[in-house]
Amino acid sequence: MIYRRVREGIAHISSRILPASRKIALPPALALLLVVAGCNYGATPTPIPTPATTPLPPIGVAAGGKVATASGEIVPARKAELGFPAAGRIQSMNVEIGDFVEAGALLAVQERAAADADVATAQATLFQAQARLAELRSGPRLQEIAVAQAQLEAAEARLAQITMGARPEEIAAANSALAAAQTAYRQLFRGPDEAERIEALAALSNAEAALRQAQAAYDRVSWRNDVAGLPESQALQEATNNYEAAQARYDALYADPDAGAVAEAQARVQQAKADLERLLAPGSEHQVAEAAAAVRSAQAELDLLTAGARDETIASAAAEVAAAEAALRRAEAALAATELAAPFAGTVTARFAAVGETLQPGETALVLADLDTLRVETTDLSERDVAQLFEGQPATVRVKPLGVEVSGSVVRIAPQANVVAGDVIYTVVVTLDEQPPGLRWGMSVEVDFLEE
Repeated sequence: MIYRRVREGIAHISSRILPASRKIALPPALALLLVVAGCNYGATPTPIPTPATTPLPPIGVAAGGKVATASGEIVPARKAELGFPAAGRIQSMNVEIGDFVEAGALLAVQERAAADADVATAQATLFQAQARLAELRSGPRLQEIAVAQAQLEAAEARLAQITMGARPEEIAAANSALAAAQTAYRQLFRGPDEAERIEALAALSNAEAALRQAQAAYDRVSWRNDVAGLPESQALQEATNNYEAAQARYDALYADPDAGAVAEAQARVQQAKADLERLLAPGSEHQVAEAAAAVRSAQAELDLLTAGARDETIASAAAEVAAAEAALRRAEAALAATELAAPFAGTVTARFAAVGETLQPGETALVLADLDTLRVETTDLSERDVAQLFEGQPATVRVKPLGVEVSGSVVRIAPQANVVAGDVIYTVVVTLDEQPPGLRWGMSVEVDFLEE
């Protein structure tokens, strides 16, 4: 009897829960659980309530005035990974980890022998270009024009004397030619002018720079037993010879004139005297032609002197000076780049190089940070929360290791997200209104972003 009533009760409950087309056979375990219900079959069954849907909390201000909370870490407001722009070996390291340095302090230096030689070479090239430009702009010296004028007058007088016989004017012209030859002779003892001095000095400086380069190359292999047969040894000897030759040419400017030049000038004086003596004797047809050619040659030489350098030639020389100046600036910049200076006042927090090591361009040698000004950078702020933040928003920072809270404000919100383990997060920077004692770079914090 009881079993029948249980079966009827099960059928009744099944009809209330499922439609006729969806009726199923209940398993034995469920049937046993319904025995009690079967015993009370005579009562009216209580309808099963439909569960109410719980809506998601709206995005908005959280309890206590917070709009979002995020984890973060303490970082310096300024930090820099410092290195050299060119490859080179470290000559000196002037700081250790933990040292505080002022802005502009010298932190490290690369070997600079090659850079010094490049600067010297660039300076010599510039001196040479400046000397050439100065010579072109200054034009011929008055003494050179005077000599050329005298030679022309002498040639004209000689031609007139041959064709027309000696006259007082011709004798005067011969005297002028003689005077010009004597002036040229005296010029040998006048010493160098400024353009000659600059040109000789430029050549000497260039030779000195080459000698320095050769010496630096030789020093790098001087420890070898077979150094005498190496190309560096031969290059050093050649550079030494060139330097001594340049020095000798520079010294020659202030030495007594060459005996050969003196003899040549004396010969011109004697020739002028001979020309004067021939004025009294008429010349042959051949002599007339020769004298006319001498007049034309003297006239052409005088015209060339008085015309001066062409504008195009001067412009080209000026361009060479500008190029030499630019090369010198580049060499000086490369020399300055062998010194690593602090871009701001701060503490050396890491050092990745030692004396004698070679660093590649851009490789980090030191890390410098301003530990007097620390701030917060969030590490897990979601894209949902960042939409509620703005620059200037107040915040409370809980420094976990110190157990303190510090007020602050948002100063920057990253314009682009980072994806970490599939989560989209944004970095927000928060400045602190005060810096509690013991606060250090890397400490963990929790940030509450508050209503304004």
